[in-house]
Amino acid sequence: MSERSPAPGGLALIESLVNTLDLETGADALDTADGRARFGLTQDALPDVRDLRESLRAALLAHAGHPPHREVTPLGELLAAAPLFVAVDTRDGSARLTPGTEGPLLSRIAAAVAESLVAGTWTRLKACEAVTCHWAYYDRSPAGRGRWCSMSVCGARAKMRRYRAKDLAKDQ
Repeated sequence: MSERSPAPGGLALIESLVNTLDLETGADALDTADGRARFGLTQDALPDVRDLRESLRAALLAHAGHPPHREVTPLGELLAAAPLFVAVDTRDGSARLTPGTEGPLLSRIAAAVAESLVAGTWTRLKACEAVTCHWAYYDRSPAGRGRWCSMSVCGARAKMRRYRAKDLAKDQ
């Protein structure tokens, strides 16, 4: 859907997971073996991963200033179950978060959120305001005020709707 380049670092994983569902068509990449393999998922994990995906989408909508698209489990509650470890390199003292072996996707998502919080990039990952889209995208605009995944598709549609509404209001 988006013509934008992928999000940086671990945010690309979150963006990719959120974008496995095309709200306009209903196509869900997680319904396919290839889609599940991309994230290392089994069929049994799908209900939990779908909950995680929609909680992430709600957070990304909030980053863009929009209400949740539906009621979801708070993202913080889901991420609280993610085992993460701090790995410290004894040679140079550097540290990084390491996902645990239980629930590896959840841990990778939690690590990506934590790293992006430290980097100051978490709130740049947003969801498109178009209700038939809500595609995840990384807002690279200088002011951080991007509203659509694609200016040429969703942005153009929104602008056309506003123009038509103004035109209609003038005629009345």
